[in-house]
Amino acid sequence: MNILYVGDIMGEPGIETVRAVLPGIKKERQIDLVIAQAENVTDGKGMSLDDMKRLQGIGVDFFTGGNHTPSRDELTPLLEDETQPVIGPANMQDCPGKGWKYIATPKGNVLVISLLGLTVGRAVETTNPLAAIDRILDEHRNTARVATVVNFHGDYSSEKRVIGYYLDGRVTAVIGDHWHVPTADAMVLPKGTAHMTDVGMCGSLHSSLGVKTEIIMSRWRDGKVNKNELETDRPYQFNAALLLVRDGLAESIEHIQRIVN
Repeated sequence: MNILYVGDIMGEPGIETVRAVLPGIKKERQIDLVIAQAENVTDGKGMSLDDMKRLQGIGVDFFTGGNHTPSRDELTPLLEDETQPVIGPANMQDCPGKGWKYIATPKGNVLVISLLGLTVGRAVETTNPLAAIDRILDEHRNTARVATVVNFHGDYSSEKRVIGYYLDGRVTAVIGDHWHVPTADAMVLPKGTAHMTDVGMCGSLHSSLGVKTEIIMSRWRDGKVNKNELETDRPYQFNAALLLVRDGLAESIEHIQRIVN
């Protein structure tokens, strides 16, 4: 089974990047399931229903979440509906839904779980992610599935690395995001769990996490209070992790990056 996990889709440039790249990769690599990080889809904060439908039309099957997931009330009914392919973090206080759902594929059901790290920039109320994942896996220990994919959304590399080893052999993959910068450490851990500290983003290449660099420079140098403004200039970058799954664990993980001029 081939699963593609697409990094943070950052605003309209991210959507256009996915539109340009995803259909070709799905055909080329015979992808069975596409999961994408969706907390930054609409203007960099949350995901609207219209944008969700657009991405589904392009080929995204399931959407994971992060600290911005609850930002748009229109998404709340879908987060709470077990039949809708979108989740927020399981350990984030006041985020609608359970933080996990199953999605059916031609190869069998896949359990997808989102977790938030203890540090994600501005303070967010969370419970302990290790306790949360232990509880979820215990609840589903007798439920048949072909894969379990865990998304870990956080700032600290120590948290992202350690949870990979904590879950090694217990889940198919632990994919980190939130940095928007891909790390060079995609690997299958000793007991068969694929891991990557951060998969990166989809959006403008010459930016600061998808935001115009001059905005950040002014804020940093001059102490200016300003709002983030998305960078829309090309080239764009597409970042994803491709998982080859067999018997519930990973045979390989490959970081895929494409540049769209």
